[in-house]
Amino acid sequence: MLGVILLYVGMVLMSNGFYRLEKINDKSNVVMNIFTGGLGLILNLIAIGYGAVTGADASWFYASATGLLFAFTYLYTAINTIWDLDQRLYGWFSLFVAINSVPAGLLCFYGYGGNRLYGIIWWLWGILWLTAFIEINLKKNLGNFVPYLAIFEGIVTAWIPGFLMLVDKWPK
Repeated sequence: MLGVILLYVGMVLMSNGFYRLEKINDKSNVVMNIFTGGLGLILNLIAIGYGAVTGADASWFYASATGLLFAFTYLYTAINTIWDLDQRLYGWFSLFVAINSVPAGLLCFYGYGGNRLYGIIWWLWGILWLTAFIEINLKKNLGNFVPYLAIFEGIVTAWIPGFLMLVDKWPK
């Protein structure tokens, strides 16, 4: 399941980065955010239901709960864009997720929730989420750093790992 979601997370991160770099003024970035957020929401809710029925252990629910952080990120972004809502609460949500990325990454180094590569990936994602809080709530314009970071992370932390997972070449 993770490989499927990561493939689309890679695309949405790149799409959002290009959207900002190219200064696109319409709401076309909403489409990929809805697709990716919706996919993540559906797959993680199915996984939670399956875990509840089968009596899965805490690690099963941990994976789905952290997966929902992504789904809600993309759906939150899409909804805020569609209705031109105040972004400040999204900024606080992003800070919450960035803070969660610290122990999530650390846990991976101890074999919980993935391997060491996942730990590094979590921390890279945390940096990206933190940029949303810095720009929105602290009102610090980070310029082109954020879209380039989104594109880089889309490729390196999501698209490539997701693709490798789908062809069973990602390190266990």
